[in-house]
Amino acid sequence: MSIERVAIIGAGMAGLTAALALAHRGIAADVFEEAADLVEVGAGLQISPNASRILSGLGVLDALEAVWTEPERIALVSGLSTRPIAHVPAGRFARERWRAPYGVLHRATLQKTLLAAVRQNPLCAVYLNTPIRENPRQVLTEIAGHAYPLIVGADGVWSNLRTCVPHGPEPDFSRNVAWRFTIPGNAVPSWLPRDQVTAFLGPSTHLVAYPLKEVDGFNIVAIASGISPGETWDAEASEAQRRMLLGQFQRWDRRIVGLLEGAEKPTFWPLYQVSPGRWQNGRDIALIGDAAHAMMPFAAQGASMAIEDAFVLANRVAAPLPLAQALSAFEGERAARVAKVRARGLFNRFAYHARGPVRLGRDLVLSLRPPQSLAADLDWLYGFEAA
Repeated sequence: MSIERVAIIGAGMAGLTAALALAHRGIAADVFEEAADLVEVGAGLQISPNASRILSGLGVLDALEAVWTEPERIALVSGLSTRPIAHVPAGRFARERWRAPYGVLHRATLQKTLLAAVRQNPLCAVYLNTPIRENPRQVLTEIAGHAYPLIVGADGVWSNLRTCVPHGPEPDFSRNVAWRFTIPGNAVPSWLPRDQVTAFLGPSTHLVAYPLKEVDGFNIVAIASGISPGETWDAEASEAQRRMLLGQFQRWDRRIVGLLEGAEKPTFWPLYQVSPGRWQNGRDIALIGDAAHAMMPFAAQGASMAIEDAFVLANRVAAPLPLAQALSAFEGERAARVAKVRARGLFNRFAYHARGPVRLGRDLVLSLRPPQSLAADLDWLYGFEAA
């Protein structure tokens, strides 16, 4: 089936990448976003080679490389003692082994870069301050003056479009929250390496730190148990909530505890995931990104999976197949891939938050493995080519 124009709900990473990928295939894309402005929500994110390869093909990687940081390694470190445990090489190694770079940057940088590319593409249009909630087909037809053969839901974990997919996924609070704040470059402590992504591991908690060149600072994310503030990505912490966080890190190295105690205006995100379910309705609606498969961030693949989804969906829709068959093929291909990534994340959660003898065994096993061996375990993930 030949599709000329697609409607995309949501101007996040999934939606904007989908618009570019569809335009790359000669299909026009209209992106509808309910926010009046795309504000800088969130902090840093990691783009692994499986996603940067796609961004390169869509012509936006050069702009990102000009401002992002390519860490030399991804290091696992004890949060209790700050003793190194193991690391996976990145930097030049990533480019040579997986044929694409591994970069870290601010979430807003990626969104702005994608938005600029979409706006410059003659096949794409972006409509801000345009909520699409109930009756999406009718509302879109009224706005655009015509019907769309395909509507893509890229509207996140609390997706409105997902209600149009029978037996679709359901969101669920994981009872974990992600505390986020940045440290100015002139206040970064000397014990925090500036050339790597560092994952500090501790009992039932972990903390990730890496540089953000665009803001001349460091991104800090602490994952711990918490109470959901509701459907928000930018909640401010009360004193009681801060005490709850610090209590879970009380056994950690005092320097890390001091870092958390001194955080200025930290925000926290409730970590929601969605249950397994259908990603398309067999006719004219498909879900991508967090709307389809929001997961815990233990594999650092949320953004990368959204980018992969967008690219694969565009490939399938552009193929000379009936749309229902193309959507089914997309769902089958991506569901298998995402399930494997989700399983890796669950394993990482178990390993990162290990306690007692299991923690000691984890440290021993990882310390005995060469960095190249740990990298080989990621070939299936980072070497993936969504062609």
